[in-house]
Amino acid sequence: MSFETGNKRHPFRMIAKTLFGLEEILSQELVDLGASKLNNMNRSVEFYGDKRLLYEANLWCRTATRILKPFASFKAANEKELYQEVYKIDWEKYLGIEQTFAIDAVITKSQFTNSLYVAQKTKDAIVDQFRDKSGRRPSVELNNPDIRINIYIYKNECRLAIDSSGEPLFKRGYRRKTGKAPLNEVLAAGIVMQSEWDKKSSFVDAMCGSGTIVIEAALLARNIAPGLTRKQFGFMNWPDYDKELFGSVCSKAREAVIPKLNFEILGADLREAAVYDSKDNAKEAGVVENIRFKHSAIKDLIPPEPPGVLIINPPYGERISINEIEELYHSIGDAFKHNFTDYDAFVFSGNLKAAKNIGLRTSRRIQLYNGSIECRLLKFEMYSGSRK
Repeated sequence: MSFETGNKRHPFRMIAKTLFGLEEILSQELVDLGASKLNNMNRSVEFYGDKRLLYEANLWCRTATRILKPFASFKAANEKELYQEVYKIDWEKYLGIEQTFAIDAVITKSQFTNSLYVAQKTKDAIVDQFRDKSGRRPSVELNNPDIRINIYIYKNECRLAIDSSGEPLFKRGYRRKTGKAPLNEVLAAGIVMQSEWDKKSSFVDAMCGSGTIVIEAALLARNIAPGLTRKQFGFMNWPDYDKELFGSVCSKAREAVIPKLNFEILGADLREAAVYDSKDNAKEAGVVENIRFKHSAIKDLIPPEPPGVLIINPPYGERISINEIEELYHSIGDAFKHNFTDYDAFVFSGNLKAAKNIGLRTSRRIQLYNGSIECRLLKFEMYSGSRK
């Protein structure tokens, strides 16, 4: 079994998947790692690089959910053509007979309407080829496969890619305790990076929940690669996995860590249980010493000395009444005015009607999604006097 992933003289194509609204930030992350020929697409960035970059992208990209390596494309107008084209591929290049695999299917504007059915037909073609060649077949494992194959169909264009990440990259591994509506780690990191925080001044989350935003801020400030504590990546099961090269990438990442910070990161929450959960998660992430946690309502919170950045993700109102949610957002505006002078304050919310009760003028409005909920990241510049 052989699997060519290119080298520095012959870079290969990759696709980094992300969340809506984070494409520009992910693109810059990839540029910083040395990627070339970048093309921003919807929820993804196409780029070129070598095997080292493949490893580095998985280790370092805070706003990527997966790194895919495309390897085949064809047209299929119906299920018979789909099966035939998949069957033609030499699957021994990508999958060992003793390995487990899974198919992820995504369909857009296609005559194919059921992604599970597409995944099933793709799987059938792969196992039938192995069975016809050797009388044996690899096994399907949906939860933790050795090899994950992605099939994307747009109209009648089919593209196959092998997933180098395995588990989604937002699964950093530090979040052992969560609240009712925790932010995805990639989304939290993207929000911090969208704020354009300088990583040198104060940082606050006054409604920290399980601590994801302040933990991602601390990882960013200390230059800790988000994948550094992960035990497994999909590329480790590829036949050309270079353990020595990946060890070198990890060693370089460990050397790049900033040992301590000379400014304050503060996470606060009205619920005492949330503060304890945040501390435990920060400990798992290795940044508990870089974050001060406090049990406090936002209206009573005394923040670190400005300048600084404040980011909060308040409730959207699914579990409380309209009057309560409007009062909550009104109190947020009051707290901004009284407690956070000379801060750049950000509110991430999926309830834009309630957010109007903050009562302050926004200087930026960034569209993002929290799962299927359309949200805005709203920026408020809290100047003490007139802006000069």
